[in-house]
Amino acid sequence: MRRFIFVAVFFLAACVDRTLAPVMPGALAVGTIHPVFVATTRAKEADGSFGRNRTLDMQYLETKVSVPPQHKRGQIKHQFGNPDPETDFVIASQDSFAGSAEFRRELKGQITAQPAQERDVILYVHGYYNSYSDGVFRAAQLKHDLDLPGTVVHFSWPSAATPLAYTYDRDSMLFSRDALEQLLNDIRASGARRIILMGHSLGTMLIMETLRQIEIKQPGWSARSLGGVILISPDIDVDLFKSQMHRFASLPKPFAIFVSQKDRALQLSARVNGSANRLGTVTDPAELADYEVTLIDVSEFSSNREVGHFTVGTSPALIAILNRSTELDSAFQRDRAGRTGLLQGTVITVQNATQLILSPGLVVQN
Repeated sequence: MRRFIFVAVFFLAACVDRTLAPVMPGALAVGTIHPVFVATTRAKEADGSFGRNRTLDMQYLETKVSVPPQHKRGQIKHQFGNPDPETDFVIASQDSFAGSAEFRRELKGQITAQPAQERDVILYVHGYYNSYSDGVFRAAQLKHDLDLPGTVVHFSWPSAATPLAYTYDRDSMLFSRDALEQLLNDIRASGARRIILMGHSLGTMLIMETLRQIEIKQPGWSARSLGGVILISPDIDVDLFKSQMHRFASLPKPFAIFVSQKDRALQLSARVNGSANRLGTVTDPAELADYEVTLIDVSEFSSNREVGHFTVGTSPALIAILNRSTELDSAFQRDRAGRTGLLQGTVITVQNATQLILSPGLVVQN
């Protein structure tokens, strides 16, 4: 019965046209507005939307997302076709750029308008089963809830946004590697102080494949050019990840991997792909001991009733801890040196890899 309900929910979700996200200029005066620069390999449809079809001609846009006044931390509430700006995430405006040159110029203007210490770019890459609006809204929600400094850029690759199109999505992800490399070069040319590369689910494989191909041509590029890599619930076979890592001359720091033993989506992916384990469910740092990475285990923030595939963005308790990232990092560094500052047993180091176990009861001491 549980399996039947699980499948039925997915089929019902597939019947909803999730590409419907009308632009509502009136929302500019209602919610909190977050600009999100977008580059996409989704083809522009006749009605102006961006759906599942692919294009080699990358599109560049600036989207302003309205986060509703009634927004609750960790939630993205939106309706397809007829959203209410008082309660729903809404695209309030959307402007296209003529090409990469105009995109770079406008992005540079946004970056230089920020205080010197906030001239970073957070580049977010969405995962499997995401529509265009899903990814844009998630990028804005992470900016809003985590209070991320800097400018947000979103790379939107052509996911079919249907649950039975995993193979199509994986092909679309691979199709988009060169485009993501181009976007990284665009952002570098815009004068960003740091680029923080953040991906979720299948989007993390796109990140790793793109960085791998750059490293083959320009060894050490990632460490020189990126201010950090964050992989959230990565849907990558562990052996594949290790082969990708062998191409890196050195890694960007930090290189963080958010994992969970309760990620049901990755458990399903492991069965579908005939793989014993996915990177996002690794909780033993010994498996990645050769690499200077930090595994951040967030298993305790998911209940057995949840899918647990984006805990970083959906758990209010975890978001509250991550909002204190400066304090957490300071305590974490003390703990690595002297085993103080965090609750006993929360940090495990095996050769180069470190595991940081977070829990709702975590206390960060000054």
